[in-house]
Amino acid sequence: MRVHRRRLVAAIAALLAVVLTARLGFWQVDRAAEKTALQSAIDDRGAQPPLPAEALARTPAEADSQYHRRVQLTGRWAAASTVYLDNRQLHGRPGFFVMTPLVLPDGSAVVVQRGWQPRDQADRTKVVPTPTPAGEVAVAGRIAPPPARLYEFEQPGAERIRQNLDLDAYARETGLTLRPLSVWQTDGPPDGLERDWPQPAATVARHQGYAFQWFALSALVAGLYVWFQLFRPWQQRRRRAG
Repeated sequence: MRVHRRRLVAAIAALLAVVLTARLGFWQVDRAAEKTALQSAIDDRGAQPPLPAEALARTPAEADSQYHRRVQLTGRWAAASTVYLDNRQLHGRPGFFVMTPLVLPDGSAVVVQRGWQPRDQADRTKVVPTPTPAGEVAVAGRIAPPPARLYEFEQPGAERIRQNLDLDAYARETGLTLRPLSVWQTDGPPDGLERDWPQPAATVARHQGYAFQWFALSALVAGLYVWFQLFRPWQQRRRRAG
């Protein structure tokens, strides 16, 4: 009776492990497909003509349909409102995203993610001032969501270096009428900033690799169960019978 109970427990445990690991493998396959489809949609939007400034979204719902569209903007920098988002990595290196509002001719403004600069290794509070010309400038870029929020231990303040940027709070802080989006700057005069913005499909290979690992683990569990619970007992019975 105990032998049958142990075999039943082993069978149930093996079945659960196989189902769970296989499900995780299919989940990674789905994630890879989502990233591929997202990249295809981004490429399609990027191939469209640049969006004129007057067509920029004024509501979050409109902004969703404009993400990753190219845009050509003219305006003047609100240089005094530049902020540096901390703990932003590029190719594994810690640094800052440099954010400056661009005031458009109609008086509204767009937060421009101007680029990335590395953190000073000796003093993490030290930032290199980004050249910000006065007067009217032209900015080429792609429409993007605001930067992803990171966990922060303290309530956000109005410091120059900060962890996150909430557009509503930033609008109240600066007195600007901000559009509900941001712009990844893709071109401009030399200013020491790097603009190698992330691509969603860049992690497709990683998801595919994870899927292979989960499927391999699922096959391994199934193989071990068959070997130890079915084949070896059958082999032992055959030897005893012989």
